[in-house]
Amino acid sequence: MRLSLLALALVFALILGIGLGPYPLSPGQIFDVLTGGLTRGLTGAAEDRQAQVVLWNIRGPRVISAALIGAGLAAAGAAYQVVFRNPLVSPDILGVSAGAGFGAVLGILLGLPVMAIQLMGFGFGLATVALVIGLTLALRGGAQLLVMVLCGIVIGALAGAGISLVKLLADPDEQLPAITFWLMGSLAGVKRVDLLAAAPAVVLGLVPLVALRWRIGLLAMGDDEARAMGIEAGRLRFVVIAAATLITAAAVALAGVIGWIGLMVPHMARLVAGPRFDRMLPAALLAGASFMVLVDTAARMIAPMEVPLGILTAVLGAPVFVILLARGARAWNG
Repeated sequence: MRLSLLALALVFALILGIGLGPYPLSPGQIFDVLTGGLTRGLTGAAEDRQAQVVLWNIRGPRVISAALIGAGLAAAGAAYQVVFRNPLVSPDILGVSAGAGFGAVLGILLGLPVMAIQLMGFGFGLATVALVIGLTLALRGGAQLLVMVLCGIVIGALAGAGISLVKLLADPDEQLPAITFWLMGSLAGVKRVDLLAAAPAVVLGLVPLVALRWRIGLLAMGDDEARAMGIEAGRLRFVVIAAATLITAAAVALAGVIGWIGLMVPHMARLVAGPRFDRMLPAALLAGASFMVLVDTAARMIAPMEVPLGILTAVLGAPVFVILLARGARAWNG
């Protein structure tokens, strides 16, 4: 029942996101384009053709990208929190966001086309986490999870220093504004080709998380308990980290650095579906998609100039997270 309500909320958010804008589309127009636009092509009235262009080429790819990114980051955050057994862990804990950001801003500095910039962001994000995992294995620390987190912090700090260096070297009139705006997160320039390039990576990362959600939930009990139930904890943890990293790198490459989604939405999903990961993950997927679509819609509607997504998610996420912490503290004290 609760998942059905979340699914209805997502449908409402999608209709709202597609319908609102400089050229508004009513639900009837959206339905007409989806059902008849492909068969009519460009033989309809001028208003019908304009509605088709807005839905298929402009607003549709942006809204679907927002839903995909929100669902992916929420799922990655939920998975990381279970793997590291820490509710304050977010998808960029291993430095993937900083690494992807460094790759993208380096591409902007080199004057590369948009697709190459996204590929550099994606590749550097994956390379960052691969470096973190390599360092962790090389150090062979007893507290392997703690060593991995510390390595992620160190590599993320180095990538952040690289971003600062690129901003220092960038042209202040053209490149620096583009770098700054990209780092704050935006879906303003997303086209269908961008969505088609990023979607396979996000879906590929979501598949093992959804398929193994029952086993992943056992990691919250600890490695010994997981092994007692026939789960290879180390191998499963590697699969989860690889899948969540793939999702996060693809999301950052597509839309820039967007915080709070992977940290906040899993907590909201737990309030709806409970702490069990196999039940919480579907709720996080639906809630993350709805939340990101609504935030993106607000970003292009609340002001004459589009507000970066990272600013809105921080403004909305910080107070919500404080409320969640307060509720948790009251429950603990009670």
